[in-house]
Amino acid sequence: MQDELRKLQAEAEEALRAAQSEDELAQTRARYLGRKGRLRQIRQSISQLPEEDRPIVGQLCNKTQKALEAVVEQLEGGLGQQRDAKAVSQEVLDVTLPGRAPRIGRQHPLMRALEDTISIFLGLGFSVAEGPEVENYHYGFEALNYPADHPAMDEQMTFYISDDVMLRSQTSTVQIRTMEAQEPPVRVVVPGRCFRRDTVDATHCHTFYQIEGLLVDEGITMADLRGTLEAFAHGMYGEQTHVRFRPDFFPFTEPSAEFALSCTMCRGAGCRVCSGSGYLEIGGCGMVDPNVLRNVGYDAEKYTGLAFGFGIERITMLRHGIDDIRLLYSGDMRFLAQF
Repeated sequence: MQDELRKLQAEAEEALRAAQSEDELAQTRARYLGRKGRLRQIRQSISQLPEEDRPIVGQLCNKTQKALEAVVEQLEGGLGQQRDAKAVSQEVLDVTLPGRAPRIGRQHPLMRALEDTISIFLGLGFSVAEGPEVENYHYGFEALNYPADHPAMDEQMTFYISDDVMLRSQTSTVQIRTMEAQEPPVRVVVPGRCFRRDTVDATHCHTFYQIEGLLVDEGITMADLRGTLEAFAHGMYGEQTHVRFRPDFFPFTEPSAEFALSCTMCRGAGCRVCSGSGYLEIGGCGMVDPNVLRNVGYDAEKYTGLAFGFGIERITMLRHGIDDIRLLYSGDMRFLAQF
């Protein structure tokens, strides 16, 4: 077997050095060193040798492979240089031809809206927090004060991986993780992907981007919440944009509200897009429920907080007059090239 390996090495080196092109070299290498090559066949027969000879032959196989690989590497370099030199010698440059303008990429409108949204809140003193997209029941529902029979926990609403593990349906889970990791004051925004078992249509998608805000400190009130959202609306859509609050319910805020912005299409006059109301609902907000503060070990008698959340897709659609959310994920260059 050892003599066979030495003979194989000499034969392979001769065949490799005789190769006249990179393709021929690759074919020769495969014949000796490939998955079905001759060296592989010898390796497979080692198990049939006497036990005391196996380590010796195995080491010789490794040595042979390294030697042949070194020859291949050396020859690849030489053949590559020959190829490049030949290409240069045959190249003809016509200096009268017009230059080729580079294709300039564009930022996706969804990502641009997300970055602009984060930038506005950074200017208001918030910092950015992130967390896992796969969550457990505690962070997804329990710590957020959801009752055990809340419909959001149903399988038709949430993507479950197991009984206790799910894809997050909102970025509020990161608010809990953030409050567990630091003492007040807390001032963060949480951007990220969320997942819900929604039927895909012009205004809904099973995967979407959301951003949530959380501010916890002494003396925080609804006035702070409204002022924060008005500052965002003015920064994103202009000073003429108004914010409207309406009572709503969320398990993790009390009191809770739905907030809407004056329609960007008709500027509040009423149109088909806003169903004549002059306003478009953006998201939910409210004062952090004292139970949520207690769940993370905060003194609910000392601290109060505000929270809000909305979808980046809705912000993007209002910003650019897009009437179908599916266009944002279509990958259609005819659509994306407009931005």
